Amino acid sequence: MRKVLFASSECVPFIKTGGLADVVGSLPKCFDKEYYDVRVILPKYSCMAQKWKDMMEYKTHFYMDFAGKSQYVGVLETVYDGVTFYFIDNEYYFTGDKPYTDHHWDIEKFMFFDRAALSALPVIGFRPDVIHCHDWQTGLIPVYLHDSFAGGDFYRGIKSVMTIHNLKFQGNDNAERFMWLSGLSSYYMTYDKLKTGIDGNMLKGGLVYADAITTVSDSYAEEIKTDFYGEGLNGLMVARKNDLRGIVNGIDYDDYNPETDKMIACNYNINNVLEKKIENKRALQEELGLIRDDNKFMVGIVSRLTDQKGFDLIAYMMEKMCQQDMQIVVLGTGEAKYEDMFRHFAWKYPGKVSANIYYSEAMSHKIYASCDAFLMPSLFEPCGLSQLMSLRYGTLPIVRETGGLKDTVQPFNQFDRTGTGFSFKNYNAHEMYNALMFAMYIYIDRRAEWNGIIKSAMSKDFSWQASARKYQDMYDWLIG
Repeated sequence: MRKVLFASSECVPFIKTGGLADVVGSLPKCFDKEYYDVRVILPKYSCMAQKWKDMMEYKTHFYMDFAGKSQYVGVLETVYDGVTFYFIDNEYYFTGDKPYTDHHWDIEKFMFFDRAALSALPVIGFRPDVIHCHDWQTGLIPVYLHDSFAGGDFYRGIKSVMTIHNLKFQGNDNAERFMWLSGLSSYYMTYDKLKTGIDGNMLKGGLVYADAITTVSDSYAEEIKTDFYGEGLNGLMVARKNDLRGIVNGIDYDDYNPETDKMIACNYNINNVLEKKIENKRALQEELGLIRDDNKFMVGIVSRLTDQKGFDLIAYMMEKMCQQDMQIVVLGTGEAKYEDMFRHFAWKYPGKVSANIYYSEAMSHKIYASCDAFLMPSLFEPCGLSQLMSLRYGTLPIVRETGGLKDTVQPFNQFDRTGTGFSFKNYNAHEMYNALMFAMYIYIDRRAEWNGIIKSAMSKDFSWQASARKYQDMYDWLIG
């Protein structure tokens, strides 16, 4: 039996701010339980919903030296969906109305968590063969395994994996403070180890000392070796290229299933999609006050409204898009300039544009099920999940060829009629617009081909089971 521990700052259903939580919550239950015992450890935040806290059972507690004082470490446990979850409890660090707050405080908090998680293992009697660390918040775990936890039989031989979900966030702090909090010596504060500029860098530590590195798509694994995407760590990524692999994220095929989804107006599957999907479009047009017309080309956007997601391209072309015979449905929050931009166009073009400046899980499912196309023109996208959801619902993605978008959406080829969506290469507003207009042309003038693309999109498998098999191969290679 191979034993694996996922270490993360968030995890569905307990606490979520982004896609990281989906990965850590969904992936462990997909491993073959006959051969793999995969468990998860995360902080016990006071802002977790009471129903999750009520499920946790006290396991043990101890005291640990950290940042110059003796700190309480409580360990709670629950089993959910067949997976064992451990929660590190410390009210000093994990009280607050959200999991991330001030940057410096977050650095201290997660350094405490990394040390506490390792310290708890012998106390709870679980010795993993591999500790799988997710993002910068767990970056010191591979470092500690080489440092203060290197002695003694219990930790000897434990392998570590570092997964980069987004290289932009690294966990930097002033080198002096970093050393004092982490308990690491000046030996580690060099540019070939944890130092960047004048700072210590938690993610860099994990990337230097982990036995293997993964990121969430093959293309992103290549991109982060370059200056543009490498966020200052591209040299390190090149140096470790033999230990770096891309494994694309999946989505939960039970949660995102048009055949059983209770949030949508009409259920359908790949066999009856062409007859039944239209019912969802009619229902959404009705609900949002858009013009009722089965043949209007309806484009959906579900996203954080930020520059990273390509909204400067959309802003540049929005007036031109509104003058076409299409409907645009937006759901999300983000930068005020983009929130206001969509509100303005919804006011200027009622019946054509619907701006839903909030987030709702139910509305997101309705958009995936109702729209004809889904627009995602990201500047960079390590993996992206929205395009996988839209493929699952037969809503054709229009994406920029970057990171996971490039790996998961096959652009439609008019000559051999293959493809699962539409794409454009350069980060350019006119290229995005041209890809959108090409998609609209296929939808309006070549509907039989459009319907063929829908079938191709829905036949793809981006479930977590497919990803889990690749992680299993990596664990087997590591453990030997």
